[in-house]
Amino acid sequence: MEGFYQWQNDDLILKVKVNPNASRNKLEPTPELLRVKISTPPIEGKANKHLARYLAEFFAVSTSKVSIERGEYQAFKTLRISEPNTLPAFISPRFTP
Repeated sequence: MEGFYQWQNDDLILKVKVNPNASRNKLEPTPELLRVKISTPPIEGKANKHLARYLAEFFAVSTSKVSIERGEYQAFKTLRISEPNTLPAFISPRFTP
């Protein structure tokens, strides 16, 4: 994976670092990963649920289309967004030949 994202068919794979207990929710792209600040503490899976809801809203998909591929209990995670409907300016659309 080059940079912090790649496409696998219609799915977007993201390398993220989650910062819980932030003052507000925010996405900060860097060349290596996407920093995701969320306002929820990392207690009993609440941060992961909040992360899924936040990214689902951001990419205009249902929460069930956001999954943690690796790092469920770690700050560094690999996430899959299935068929995102909206993309931020810092993510290029999937190349279609």
